[in-house]
Amino acid sequence: MSAVLAPTTSPLPVRQGAHWSDRVAHAALAVVAIALVVFLALPLGAILLHAVQGPGGEFAGLRNFLDYARNPALLSSLWNSFWVSTVVTAIAVPLAFGFAYALTRSCMPCKALFRGITLVPLLAPSLLSAISLIYWFGNQGVLKAWMQRLGIEQIYGAPGIVLGECFAVFPHALMILVSALSLADARLYEAADALGTSRARKFFTITLPGAKYGLISAALVTFTLVVTDFGIPKVIGGNFNVLATDVFKLVIGQQDFAKGAVVAILLLAPAVLTFGVDQYVSRRQTAMLTARAVPYAPKAARGFDAGMTAYCCVVAFLMLAMLGMAVFASFASFWPYNLTPSLRHYVLGLVDAEVGTAFLNSLAMAAGTAVFGAVVVFCGAYLLEKSPGGREPGAGPVRVLRGLVSALAMLPMAVPGLVLGLGYIFFYNAPGNPLGGLYQTLTLLTLCTVVHFYTTGHLTAVTSLKSLDSEFEAVSASLKVPFFKTFWRVTVPICLPTLVDIARYFFINAMTTISAVVFLYSPETKVASIAILNLDEAGEMGAAAAMAVLIAAASTAAMLLFMAIAWWIQRRTQAWRTVTR
Repeated sequence: MSAVLAPTTSPLPVRQGAHWSDRVAHAALAVVAIALVVFLALPLGAILLHAVQGPGGEFAGLRNFLDYARNPALLSSLWNSFWVSTVVTAIAVPLAFGFAYALTRSCMPCKALFRGITLVPLLAPSLLSAISLIYWFGNQGVLKAWMQRLGIEQIYGAPGIVLGECFAVFPHALMILVSALSLADARLYEAADALGTSRARKFFTITLPGAKYGLISAALVTFTLVVTDFGIPKVIGGNFNVLATDVFKLVIGQQDFAKGAVVAILLLAPAVLTFGVDQYVSRRQTAMLTARAVPYAPKAARGFDAGMTAYCCVVAFLMLAMLGMAVFASFASFWPYNLTPSLRHYVLGLVDAEVGTAFLNSLAMAAGTAVFGAVVVFCGAYLLEKSPGGREPGAGPVRVLRGLVSALAMLPMAVPGLVLGLGYIFFYNAPGNPLGGLYQTLTLLTLCTVVHFYTTGHLTAVTSLKSLDSEFEAVSASLKVPFFKTFWRVTVPICLPTLVDIARYFFINAMTTISAVVFLYSPETKVASIAILNLDEAGEMGAAAAMAVLIAAASTAAMLLFMAIAWWIQRRTQAWRTVTR
């Protein structure tokens, strides 16, 4: 008997009985679920287990949490993390909103240039800003006297962390706010103009209410990024302890795994809370653009455009000053006494300190993360969204499997890298674990990085796949074509630009990440971002700056390469998107 064809309106084809390719799809989805359990759920479970265990492995209940609460120094770190993150959020989000407002609501020139400059922090490890601040305002900094005249005795501690984090999180907040301000209905502004409404009143009654959900999301993301960042507090924090540095000291310095697990849970709490609030806000958000909406196009206003240009110039100058000082210091022969340009610090870092090997490890890990991560994330998203079965009545086990994969795919967004890395220590370094051979290998560093950034790649792939009509799969089912042939011949060619975007995202983040791998390396598998921390601890600040600049240069080159690949793919495989007249 031939298969019964599904109606064209059905999201997935319905067959009489299970086709053999359906079982292959379900088995592949089960493999994705097992991988997420092994490399995400079980390490997080190991943290929870250590938090309730005593020194001998016995059940301790809440004793470790009570001991933490009785320690004034650790409680001080909790408060420090909270108020520093609050201050950075209060500074960075308004600054990013002003920049996004200038990009979307003015006719100022060179918007693409300004937008590109703000991407600089994404191409370098977060500690580059801390290194630059030390050269600007440190004990031998260029502007130390000016800083002291403002009443700030030293940059080390809270002032340095706040300034460094503002630089590091600015592009993250800006991307969210640009998206929020881009969705505006011109009819609202036209009605306001017809009523003679002032620019200020339009701002407070139309613009701000329309962007409130973007502002909330930007604030939540900024707060979470700051409270979980490790690199900047480690380099410029001095004696100002925060939760992220406490985890490192407790686990690496004191070998107190129980208290380290407690602090990891405290780090996990704000991230989970932020994720929950963001999901709630997203559900409450209403559509800003309806079918009848008119896209907003800013009108030229000489004074306003000049003001926005001046504001963006100031912000861009500060961004370039941060990067420029790191570049300048990396070439200075002996700061601050001999500023003659030389390659001394690059030779010291790459050859004498053997960071060259670490840099090659970073490139290998980033390339592996980009290729393996893009393939796994896209295939997992396809199996979740497009594979046959699991949504019709009677498909309970498959439906449960889909729900498990969907939940685990979203979980990494709420897990800080430092917490995930600590979970990998507890789980893969545990005696008797058959996967213990992966510990301190480049393979495990790659897998940890893929898991750490999994959610963003997953959401990108799902968004692209949802835009494809389900009739592709319906026609394949009616012709008894296995799903993997449709995937390879139809889905992959159409979604190649998305695959390149996911690979680029993984590569750049793998080159610059610190917190996710700081617990997992060995001397043979050390990566460049960790080598910078070691150089800083050894007092070789110039070599540390040189290595940070090298990472930024490699990330920039990779970005340009991925752009070239995307352009080539667009020309060779996406010609069908071009409308001919």
